[in-house]
Amino acid sequence: MIRFVRYSLVIAILGLASCEQVLNKEPVALLVDDLVLNEPNDVQPVRIGLYSAFRGMASPNMIAGDFTADYIQHNGTFTDYRELGTKQITATNGAIDALWGGIYNTIYIANFIQEKLPLVSGVSEATRKQVTAEAKFMRGWANFIGAYTYGDIPNVTTTDQPTNRNIARTAKADILTAVLADYKAALTDLPSVASGSTDVTTNATYMNKINCQAAMARYYLYMKNWALAEQTATTVIGSGVYTLQTNYSDLVLRDFTAESILEVGYNLSDDPGTGNFSLNNLFVSRREVIPSNQVVAALNSTESGTRNSTIGFSIQNLKGNDNGWTVLKYGTASEDNNNIVLIRLAEMYLIRAEARAQQGKLTGANGAVADLNVLRTRAKAPAVSVTAQADVLLAVERERVYELAFEGQRWYDLVRTARAQAVMSAFSPNWNSRYEVWPIPQREIQQNPSLKQNPGY
Repeated sequence: MIRFVRYSLVIAILGLASCEQVLNKEPVALLVDDLVLNEPNDVQPVRIGLYSAFRGMASPNMIAGDFTADYIQHNGTFTDYRELGTKQITATNGAIDALWGGIYNTIYIANFIQEKLPLVSGVSEATRKQVTAEAKFMRGWANFIGAYTYGDIPNVTTTDQPTNRNIARTAKADILTAVLADYKAALTDLPSVASGSTDVTTNATYMNKINCQAAMARYYLYMKNWALAEQTATTVIGSGVYTLQTNYSDLVLRDFTAESILEVGYNLSDDPGTGNFSLNNLFVSRREVIPSNQVVAALNSTESGTRNSTIGFSIQNLKGNDNGWTVLKYGTASEDNNNIVLIRLAEMYLIRAEARAQQGKLTGANGAVADLNVLRTRAKAPAVSVTAQADVLLAVERERVYELAFEGQRWYDLVRTARAQAVMSAFSPNWNSRYEVWPIPQREIQQNPSLKQNPGY
């Protein structure tokens, strides 16, 4: 059974940080199976439900990208994180289950909007187009994360429960074709953002044409469409909507910086600092996982520059197997860094650098090295000076470690570049090629007879 058809499922709809009054209301609870979209006044509550479901993917997505790879070592008592830290992952892992649930919660509500909104009279055409476009974007994003995490996944395009209770997996390539179709459809009707806009919270919280194009740039990179990855990243960089933060430490310590392209916000009621899959709780409160010695060395290297502000050291934590280091990017409700950034402008420079390097555009003003050095300059790190293509590509890989550490991308990067086996087998004797995809959650296999497990699990 796909998670979103369970009657017990409740999505907490909480006020998103925004200047829009409708999204600052008191929290309400919404049963997915009781979603109502019958009149114009129903549109905004369901839209908030969509954003809330989308936000629910963020923490387990960060866990997938960082904990499956070489960024962490287990330091606590939870079985889920011991499995991820020691590379002995099973299909009963709670984080694996949580991400699957978040993906299909989002898809369910996106499908609901696309089915029901055309039938509601009295909704302005502009609202209808925008909310439908948001639903398409978020369904595309969810399927993108699902395909690159689990491989072949069910392509769910309806809210019909009997259909969704017995749906087989669709080939990853077909899922990704559907992702691009959703992104392109969304791009048509998402709102534009003027160059130089200073409303950084709205620009990063709500879907618009530029952050949709940023997601497309990542899509094209993963699909190895180097020309379109370069072109789309250039469009985002050149839009003037987002600008690089002067000090890298602000990216660690502050929410909604001018660099944030897509960010999910939290408030006192739903801060991710508590709970089994909350990042602050795992990194700081419980210290369930700590930065691996490898990533500590990388972030403290000369090439990283000021990006070592991502982590911090305390002598009080230095004991036993604890190396004393802590991830600082995810704070509590009382701190100004409790959000989760999904895309920021620095990634666009890294996407363009990799795409250019793959096309042999290595040096000069429009070369890969120039893009890497934009980030090196910001981080007060020495400039990249290599010129051979293989060396530039390795420099891009290292730069993604320095720049994007603990932003949920490392595992996906290693797999998509076919570097996972070389890097991870050196990191852990337990690494196995089956870990290049997560298993389908065991409870989903048990409840849906049409689902088949990934090999090796």
